[in-house]
Amino acid sequence: MKNNLKVQRAIKNITQEELARQIGVTRQAINSIELNKYVPSTILALKLSAYFGKAVNEIFSLEETD
Repeated sequence: MKNNLKVQRAIKNITQEELARQIGVTRQAINSIELNKYVPSTILALKLSAYFGKAVNEIFSLEETD
């Protein structure tokens, strides 16, 4: 799965730390998601979706290998 979380953060001009605080996770979790090392839970994906005001599939998308 790929994501554009870093782009969404840049649009809002917030740091990984600020985003993590807003949705209740660690900065390391946000970093791991952005680096595609961690696939977020459904709950976390929904929290990110709500925070950015975007549909989940506007932030996360499947790759052919998924």
